[in-house]
Amino acid sequence: MSALSRRLGEFGYAAGWSLTRRLPESLGAMLFGLGADVAVRRGGGGVRQLRANLARVVPQADETELDELVRQAMRSYSRYWYETFRLPAMDRDTVIGKVGAKITGVENIDAALAEGNGAVCALPHSGNWDAAGVWMADYLGSFTTVVERLEPESVYRRFVSFRESLGFEIVPLTGDSAAMRVLLKRLRENKVVCLVGDRDLTASGLPVKFFGDRARMPAGPARLAATTGAALLPVGSWFTEDGWQIRVHPRIRVTARAEVPAATQALADVFAGDIAAHPADWHMLQKFWLSDLEAGESAGLEEAAS
Repeated sequence: MSALSRRLGEFGYAAGWSLTRRLPESLGAMLFGLGADVAVRRGGGGVRQLRANLARVVPQADETELDELVRQAMRSYSRYWYETFRLPAMDRDTVIGKVGAKITGVENIDAALAEGNGAVCALPHSGNWDAAGVWMADYLGSFTTVVERLEPESVYRRFVSFRESLGFEIVPLTGDSAAMRVLLKRLRENKVVCLVGDRDLTASGLPVKFFGDRARMPAGPARLAATTGAALLPVGSWFTEDGWQIRVHPRIRVTARAEVPAATQALADVFAGDIAAHPADWHMLQKFWLSDLEAGESAGLEEAAS
């Protein structure tokens, strides 16, 4: 990342957190929605990849339907960022109340903690997982999650401070075993660990079938559950007109390391069901399926050789 890109990134995030909270809510929502529409019209790389991803999720959609779905998806994505920038200034009790009024499956968390081995909640990049986290931090007292180290460092620190202010315990993804040790400790203390479980950031994920094609998903959630006896709970998240819907699915049984691949596939199947029902709220603007990743790598090699 160039020095200019870093400075622009720092400025953009700083402006977002500072200015968004000062705007009237309706005006801010309108501006972010307009920004999403402009992005769709420009058709940059992220929007094009989002379209390709959604075409796999909703293969029956014709071009007109796909155009509208992409527009809705970019508006959903911009809503996530708008709410992220505003969340620290929003009334916490209101957020908790809105999530709590519509969340389903809380009994699956309660049952897991009653067993005494903790719970691993795994969710995709869908809806507003930070709003779900506000409710969970209130319900449980706290929970632990892992965050990717972003560049520039100042942006990463802002995200850590933001989520810690909401009551999350943050563990940085450093590429070594330090994060895993913290997560194992928390589960052995009968606590809850929440992990985003659809996109593989390490290139060492497990192969799964997802919407009929090959992808890789992180093995971490299932491995943690197999190692500690914690319950592996898939969680769905999507937007409603005036709030958020969270669904905590029943436990996926995984009791041994040999069962981790099957459990990861089961997790992918649950994610696929929720994403198919709410495709516009799946915020995947990156290459996801192996065929897309492999095609990109081949194109890069050809370009380098020419």
